[in-house]
Amino acid sequence: MPTRVLLVDDHAMIRQGLSSLLEKQPDIEVVGSVEDGRKAADIARELAPDLVIMDISMPNLNGIDATRKIVEEMGDVKVIALSIHSSRHFVAEMLKAGASGYILKECLFDELVEAIKTVLNGGTYLSPKMTGVVIDDYVKRLSTQYQPGGPVLNEREREVLQFLSEGKSTKQIALQLHVSSKTIESNRRNIMDKLGVNSVAELTKYAVREGLTPLES
Repeated sequence: MPTRVLLVDDHAMIRQGLSSLLEKQPDIEVVGSVEDGRKAADIARELAPDLVIMDISMPNLNGIDATRKIVEEMGDVKVIALSIHSSRHFVAEMLKAGASGYILKECLFDELVEAIKTVLNGGTYLSPKMTGVVIDDYVKRLSTQYQPGGPVLNEREREVLQFLSEGKSTKQIALQLHVSSKTIESNRRNIMDKLGVNSVAELTKYAVREGLTPLES
């Protein structure tokens, strides 16, 4: 049976291009294509793909948290990050979230095919130009209980932070997450207390730095 692949990227042209190239592979079937992490988590439950190719910086839910949701709920699904970010921080966060591979968007398509083969065979694939320094840094920082970016936010706080950084109001966030506005206000206060910031502008800077929200184009 062909490998069932779900594509997740907020740029339609990239999804279309990848889909076209992957469908030419005899052992791959693209079963879905979505533009944000929240939709990815929802449709992954429905379609049960073998592999998800995941962007990192996306609206509504970033690729790091989407990967964490998918891997926690469907342990057999493999995730490969396909990103513009070459920072070791993003690689470490994706690997900790459960991704089995990380390659850069500047790579050739052949490298993506190689990454797919590697992770489906139980391995971990990193772009060659990043492998040495990333693995060394990742192992060292985990061994010292490294916590990137300061205080750790829980899953709900990360979701609220992303929505705040995207300019959504308290009411809009409450409707999206099916909770009360009072709950969202409480979440926001907790986030600001943990991060030691006093404005949405500072929250936005933090969210961009941590890959929770896309950089403006």
